Amino acid sequence: MNQQLIEQIVGEVLGQLGKNPTQLPERAVPIAVSARHVHLQPEHVEVLFGAGYELTQRSELSQPGQFAANETVMIAGPKSSIERVRILGPVRKATQVEVSFTDAMKLGVKPPLRESGNIEGSAPITLIGPKGSVHIEQGLIIAQSHIHMGTQDAQRFGVQDGEYVTVEADGIRPISFRNVRIRVNERYRLEMHIDTDEANAGFITQGTIGRLVKPNEATEPVACSLPVSTTVNAPSPAKTVAPKSYEFTKKLLSTEDLAAISEDEIIVPKGTIVTALAKDTARELGKTITVRK
Repeated sequence: MNQQLIEQIVGEVLGQLGKNPTQLPERAVPIAVSARHVHLQPEHVEVLFGAGYELTQRSELSQPGQFAANETVMIAGPKSSIERVRILGPVRKATQVEVSFTDAMKLGVKPPLRESGNIEGSAPITLIGPKGSVHIEQGLIIAQSHIHMGTQDAQRFGVQDGEYVTVEADGIRPISFRNVRIRVNERYRLEMHIDTDEANAGFITQGTIGRLVKPNEATEPVACSLPVSTTVNAPSPAKTVAPKSYEFTKKLLSTEDLAAISEDEIIVPKGTIVTALAKDTARELGKTITVRK
C-alpha cells in the first residue's frame, strides 16, 4: 500500500471540505483503511535487520510522529506466510502484529480482536527479516476499529476517551460499524481506522467519510421477514435434498480443487494425496473427504 497516496487522497478530501475538521459536515469522520502491519520493539529490530540497525522513514502517517518504514518483514503461521508486511515506526516497548481475519485464516492462527497495545494473552507469530527471525508468544491481534480525535473534536462530538460509538457509511453498500472505540489525545488528528476486511465489506475506499452516531441516537433495526402466503393451493415445502458426492479422480487434492467443487462430500481413490492445507480448508467449508475402498 502506498501510504503517500493514501495521505494525498485523505488530504484532498479534507481540502475539499475546508481543510479543517471542524468544517466537516455534522458528525462526519474521515475513514482510513489500515492494511496488515508490524510494530517492533528495539531489540527485535536488531535481530531482524542486524546489530545497531534503525528503522528508516518511508512516509509520514496521519497521526503525528508516526511513520511507515522502508523496512518490511515476513510473518509466518502454522499454515502459511505473508511476505513484505510493512513496519510502522517509531519503535514500541513491545512487538505487535496487526492482521485482518482473512490474513489470520491464511496463516492458520486465531488472534483476538483487541485495541492496539493490548496484547496480553494474544496469539503467537513468527517474524522473519533479512538477518534473522523472531518468534513472539503473544502480540498478534486483529485491531479493534477506532477513531483518533483531538480534545476539541471530542467536545464537539460530545464523546469521551474509551467510549464506544457507531459509525455509518453510505455508498454502494451502506454499512454501520458498531463498537468503534474513541481514542482522545490532544495530538491526534480526526480519523477512523478500520482493517481491509471491514473496508471490503462496505466498499470503503481511502477518503470515505463516515457519520458518528452515539448509542442512544442509533436507529432501531427493522425486523425483516418474508410475507406469509395465503394462497389456498400453495405448494408444499420442497423436500430436503441430500448433498451429492463428487468423484475426484486426480492423484493430488489441493485447495484449488476444493474451491472448484460444490458438493459436500468428495470421494477420492485410495492412494490420493490430500495436502494438509486442503484438509483444513475442507473442515472450514464443511466438506467431507472420503477415501474409496
